[in-house]
Amino acid sequence: MFLSEDCLRDLLANNKLIIRPLLDPSQVNGISIDFRLGTDFLVSIQGREAFINASYNNESVGSVDTFFQSTRRKFGETFLLHPNQTVLASSLEYIKLPPNLYATLSMRSSYSRLGLTISSSLQPGYCGCISLELTNTSKFAINLTVGACLFQASFAYTDRDLNYFSKPRKYLCQVRPQVTLFKEDEDLKKLNSIWIEDNKNIT
Repeated sequence: MFLSEDCLRDLLANNKLIIRPLLDPSQVNGISIDFRLGTDFLVSIQGREAFINASYNNESVGSVDTFFQSTRRKFGETFLLHPNQTVLASSLEYIKLPPNLYATLSMRSSYSRLGLTISSSLQPGYCGCISLELTNTSKFAINLTVGACLFQASFAYTDRDLNYFSKPRKYLCQVRPQVTLFKEDEDLKKLNSIWIEDNKNIT
């Protein structure tokens, strides 16, 4: 079950759940905590390459960095998200979860009604700003205010403590948006080996 407002406030008061800065106590409500849009963005742009190569087949995986451009806005400024555009952003707040608490993320209803989408989760023990993959699915550009309460997190306990640092992680304690590191996935390399073996006699 998701934790109630009283439980969340108790965790915050005892520093078992750390969120900095929590600018307004009203961000804790019902069964969730509202999070604000941060100041840094990675904007998807048309790169020199015709497509993002997310496979090792045929050629090496190219850099994804060229498909994104970094930009920053001040607190209270606006950021324009165009139709069908995806932007990498992050929460204004830094969060540290205890080893027995996970979080599920969703867009606040006021913004999902505009056509904004987000769906993700945080593993127990996670620390860092929350990464956001914002997509505007509407037909109209949306002007967002940096610092606005954009999305929310609901929290629940796991049946045991988990060690977040027990295995290597691609995205660790990040405080700014980061492009995908899919090329580090071992299964892509294994699948490429299978593809090479199956096609080695083809000329």
